[in-house]
Amino acid sequence: MPSVVKINVLTVPAEQREVLEKRFASRAHAVENSDGFEWFELLRPVEGTEQYLVYTRWRDEEAFQAWMEGPMKDAHRGGAEGERPKPAASGSTLWSFEVVQSAGPKGA
Repeated sequence: MPSVVKINVLTVPAEQREVLEKRFASRAHAVENSDGFEWFELLRPVEGTEQYLVYTRWRDEEAFQAWMEGPMKDAHRGGAEGERPKPAASGSTLWSFEVVQSAGPKGA
């Protein structure tokens, strides 16, 4: 069964970039111990767009859904009622893919 890739496309205004990156850094290990988790990358746009890409790879769809329903919900819940910080992104779209081919450096 091929791995699945989820790419969350976040529209982030320039003045919110630092906020977004700090929030991800503070939760850097929230996903790493999740069953079925394989890879994470936060991709900052270089030019021509305000969209960050949050790339995660999972063993299967079930592993991703389990993370979404548990650890991800907890990480985004924030503190007590009314303490949740305003989102840094002004929009979000989730793309889903199956890995059909991959390669790494020769000899790695």
